Amino acid sequence: MDIQKAIYTGSFDPVTNGHVDVIRRARDIFGALTILIIPNAAKRPLFTLEERRLLLEDALQGENGVKVAVAEGGLLTDYMKSHGYSVIVRGLRGAQDMEHELTNAYYNQAFLPEIETVFLPARTEWMYVSSSAVREAFLYGADVSRWVPGGVAHALAGKRQR
Repeated sequence: MDIQKAIYTGSFDPVTNGHVDVIRRARDIFGALTILIIPNAAKRPLFTLEERRLLLEDALQGENGVKVAVAEGGLLTDYMKSHGYSVIVRGLRGAQDMEHELTNAYYNQAFLPEIETVFLPARTEWMYVSSSAVREAFLYGADVSRWVPGGVAHALAGKRQR
């Protein structure tokens, strides 16, 4: 059996404990995992791509078999083809994610038929945690530290002081 190279993508603005949980579980399934930070033109980011890369690396410090990369644009399937990936990992928080993720899986497979998308359900404690909700709550002054890794909480506190 061929080893399947897996990639987990997202904007990770900011990375949450739910993301970290999916990353660890996917890494344990596939033996290794690349986390690809992708820009999302539809969102106004709180952190730059480089800040997100550093925050993810900090959150995953000491985790073997995990690597963080940044995409500068283009189709995910182009990146996958040029880097030899065959599996996309996506976390599902519930029904609210399912239609969107299935649509993405359809188009990704239309552009690169040999890839597969694997869905991992969120654990109960992270089911309602999203980067968007964390970012919005933070912007309104809420303490979001229970939903993000320590380094992210520290970086958010630094943003608040500016």
